[in-house]
Amino acid sequence: MPIITEKKENQKQVLKLNELEKRKVVENNALITSVAKMQKTALKMFELAVSCIDTENLPENNTVYLSKEELFAFFEVGSNSKHTQFKEAIEIMQKQAYFKIKSNKKLGIEYESIVPIPYVKWNDYNDEVTIQFSEHIMPYLINLKSEFTQYKISELQKLNSKYSIILYRWLTMNYNQYEHYSNKGGRREEQVEEYRNPTISIRELREMTDTVEEYQKMSHFTTWVLEKPLEEINAHTSFNVAYDKVKKGRSVDSIVFHITKKPVARNDFYKLEEQDPIYLQDKANKEQAEELLAGKALKSKYTKLLLDNMLLSPYEMTDTSLMAGLQAHVYPLYDELKALRGLNGVKDHLSYVRSKQEAYSKRNIAKYLKKAIEQYLPTVKRQDLS
Repeated sequence: MPIITEKKENQKQVLKLNELEKRKVVENNALITSVAKMQKTALKMFELAVSCIDTENLPENNTVYLSKEELFAFFEVGSNSKHTQFKEAIEIMQKQAYFKIKSNKKLGIEYESIVPIPYVKWNDYNDEVTIQFSEHIMPYLINLKSEFTQYKISELQKLNSKYSIILYRWLTMNYNQYEHYSNKGGRREEQVEEYRNPTISIRELREMTDTVEEYQKMSHFTTWVLEKPLEEINAHTSFNVAYDKVKKGRSVDSIVFHITKKPVARNDFYKLEEQDPIYLQDKANKEQAEELLAGKALKSKYTKLLLDNMLLSPYEMTDTSLMAGLQAHVYPLYDELKALRGLNGVKDHLSYVRSKQEAYSKRNIAKYLKKAIEQYLPTVKRQDLS
């Protein structure tokens, strides 16, 4: 299970952080580029709470429930004063923390100031922490269409600077777009490369990191907002990032970042006999079996068709379980449709599915597509018989 749950008598689910690698944060890009008026602990707590939201099953009253024990583990708090530290962090977050969000509207720029988590409840006699999101922040967490960014919550666990977290989110937003347009097209090559080498002005970077009035010396700004955060990002996330300063006259005008993804550990499972049922059914090798299926899915013509119809995103292609599910349970049904109606028949089906698709949510896309083709195939077969 991606999330271990404890059922309470009132059916609340206390979300624990076991299997942290499978938990993801998905946020609107306007929130990624907003000004986070809060310190590191509050920002990480917010991000952690966001990773508990399932937009397929929206939390009642915008409320999620965390395990106190696992929350301490996420923050790596082991001292005897951890409960006091937790209480202080909550109080600071509610009294001082807010997002300043700037959006471009038809009539001009619109500004919002939002306290994201106005209500938190916990006690001394059980492990539950209740976190309720503001109704005003929820649209930036659930109404996600094209302008959103996704990343693993585990990427933030070792980041110990507010600036590291802010930079990581912004760099991820750009790199995700690089991956998207590299796979789907729709941008010139130089435009795609700009997402992997994004530029931000010093003014914009100071606004985003809330350092307009701080680190006035460029050397101090470089040390605390660029170099030390990038050291953390390079050490503890999936990115390697370098940067260059761009000058106008004698002053630094902007920063160009250069983002690369760290190589994934080599997997030799492709050498194994893929038809060996004993090996594939061995529980200990389930993960490797999924990787094999996912690798096939990445090369499939059906994956390209799903991307073309915006039924699958490059971000979702990084989900091994999802891609394995498509290869095992959906693509064989597309083969059946192709045998009956040709590849154009599959294209027409996916175009229809896309036209009926609801707005983006954290749905099970493999299950969604499987249900659609299972409902359609009998109709095609009846038509061919008649």
